[in-house]
Amino acid sequence: MTGTSEGAGAVTATPAAGVELPDETPLRGLGVSLPSADAAAKTEGTFPYAADLWAEGLLWAAVLRSPHPRARILSVDTKHAAEMPGVRVVVTHEDVPGDAGHGRGTADRPVFAKDEIRHHGEPIAAVAADHPDTARLAAAAIAVEYEVLEPVTDPQLAFEAEPLHPDGNLIRHIPLRFGDADAVGEVMVEGLYRIGRQDPAPIGAEAGLAVPRPDGGVEIYTASTDPHTDRDLAAASFGLTPDQVKVVVTGVPGATADREDPGIQLPLGLLALRTGCPVKLAATREESFLAHAHRHPTLLRYRHHADADGRLVKVEAQILMDAGAYADTSADALAAAVSFACGPYVVPHAVVDGWAVRTNNPPSGHVRGEGAMQVCAAYEGQMDKLAARLGLEPHEIRLRNVMATGDLLPTGQTVTCPAPVAELLLAVKEAPLPELPKDAPEAEWLLPGGPEGAGEPGAVRRGVGYALGMVHMLGAEGTDEVSTATVKVSGSVATVICAAVETGSGFSTLARQIVQETLGVDEVHVAGVDTDQPPAGPACHGRHTWVSGGAVERAAKMVRTQLLQPLAHKFGMSTELLQISDGKITSYDGVLSTTVAEALDGKELWATAQCRPHPTEPLDDSGQGDAFVGLAFCAIRCVADVDIELGTIRVVEMTVAQDVGRILNPAQLRTRIEAGVTQGLGAALMENLRTTRGQVRHPDLTGYALPTALDAPDIRIVKLVEERDVVAPFGAKPASAVPVVTSPAAVASAVRAATGRPIGRLPIRPQAAVAQVIQQ
Repeated sequence: MTGTSEGAGAVTATPAAGVELPDETPLRGLGVSLPSADAAAKTEGTFPYAADLWAEGLLWAAVLRSPHPRARILSVDTKHAAEMPGVRVVVTHEDVPGDAGHGRGTADRPVFAKDEIRHHGEPIAAVAADHPDTARLAAAAIAVEYEVLEPVTDPQLAFEAEPLHPDGNLIRHIPLRFGDADAVGEVMVEGLYRIGRQDPAPIGAEAGLAVPRPDGGVEIYTASTDPHTDRDLAAASFGLTPDQVKVVVTGVPGATADREDPGIQLPLGLLALRTGCPVKLAATREESFLAHAHRHPTLLRYRHHADADGRLVKVEAQILMDAGAYADTSADALAAAVSFACGPYVVPHAVVDGWAVRTNNPPSGHVRGEGAMQVCAAYEGQMDKLAARLGLEPHEIRLRNVMATGDLLPTGQTVTCPAPVAELLLAVKEAPLPELPKDAPEAEWLLPGGPEGAGEPGAVRRGVGYALGMVHMLGAEGTDEVSTATVKVSGSVATVICAAVETGSGFSTLARQIVQETLGVDEVHVAGVDTDQPPAGPACHGRHTWVSGGAVERAAKMVRTQLLQPLAHKFGMSTELLQISDGKITSYDGVLSTTVAEALDGKELWATAQCRPHPTEPLDDSGQGDAFVGLAFCAIRCVADVDIELGTIRVVEMTVAQDVGRILNPAQLRTRIEAGVTQGLGAALMENLRTTRGQVRHPDLTGYALPTALDAPDIRIVKLVEERDVVAPFGAKPASAVPVVTSPAAVASAVRAATGRPIGRLPIRPQAAVAQVIQQ
């Protein structure tokens, strides 16, 4: 696939061994490294982000958020705030004219808290004023009387706790049963795993601008990743029809999750409607950490059964996902976790139970690789335990169990897409290992504690670990995946109109490449996105490469037919006998040769097309069903140095082999993989939004550590398997989610190899990597 990346860090990658990448000299069409159109602006700092928006007569907004994770609201007094000079309006739940609830998956989240606070940072009121400082002061002046309640923060206690929400505490339970539930193996290993709360940590500020319209509607300018869903949520909350609300996507800096919290957009639109003025809100970093969705913290209990040769017999698992205060997309994340609980391995029998529950912790939702990442860390930990129990090498036990095309998932679905898992594993296994640090003074090599680390070289142990990961493509369980695109050609310029948001996935670049290849037009513009266009769906699970890219391709081919038909008719041949290349139209016999511009002859041609993949179905009461359109796979070998006295870890190298279907843009593909590996590295070693009894600790980029250039290892891409998925447009597969899923498990595997410790928690704490007790 294609892609640019946000926050990839300074990583390096070598060309894929054994892969002949396409000739990159002509920068047009599919298979070349066409640069992103906005790359220069983002690099130079001139790209207009949502926080840069401005309008005449602008007011500023601020939101009052709860300091408690759980409390009963006894009263809200806005009188003093409303009377402050410069304040135009103060709104609470009483001022929401439409539906009080919203949410991407389930509409269970209020615009403003009414009777009860359910998480730290929940919105209570919002203010519009003529200056940002005035708005913040007025929000702070709102007097709220609370009855503080005991928060429920342990998801294991949520089953017996009093209901935290009118819908109850249990969001979904999936009991998956596959094969014989009573089957046992000759060897059995157990494990308990905990995955922390990773924040998407968008580098650009979450911001937006709402502008009232003369017809009583409102326009919202924001960096949305799913504008039509946001429009519908806003319209329902404002008591308007969808055609009265317009969402304009602007200034998207990149996204690894839902980019903008509706808790920003909804107060904005409400304030604009109440004041009749444009209103702007730029969230602080603290607000972002408190309000937007995070990766689901997950508790996993596993039991693997195998025969004496190491072949899996049965997998038993219990998966408990902490959804936080509201459901959001937790049901979808749970479905992925349960379905992929056994990993890319052949498992004849499986008993898996998964639960997603509400707590008073920060909200969880869509973050790249949701569900699949958590279970990958667990099942790969189990494979390491089985290897140690049977005296096998970690790669060998994996190789004996890997799935291939034609095998069954534990959901009963047949894997019909290419699944070259064994090929990927062998590629990373056979790649040369990095050199060991030379026997030199410690200043000449990097200790796990960083430059001039406090450890001693003699306490450093090197570990080599492996992991195999998988993700699903597109939506699942009956999601109606559809996208619409229009392609116009006039003169020597083509325009693509599609509501697919460019979040760093490289869709806008791919759209240009598709039109260049199909129509032979070099200059291709991709129009901005707003909800006046037909919907294209959310920017996740590789959707826009497949569904939106497919729609662009179909529309471009329709225009191509319009262009070629008059020529084919004139020369008495079919359009299939004509080809377009380098801006020229030629016939198979060379009789016809003209340029695209000459063939257009001043006409404007256009066509609109849709792409809708084959349907899926929900999982049934036993967790069975054809729930997924397709799958993508990845293998990673991690080499890590661990100071076994201090527990400090340095990842030296990540070796990657990935199932990509088809390489559409080599440079962007490598960047996507590197970014995914680095995001996974953060989840493995440092990223965890910590809470104390539901209270977020240090909600800033000082307290929440992200990987930097000093943390990023060498990333070597040794194999990219181009086995095209026949049901996917272009045959391409998602590129960035599967390395995010796989790399944390690979890091944990390497630390296990270095220390002999079980490593059941991510991120890995220093004390977990200490392999010996130091006596004073």
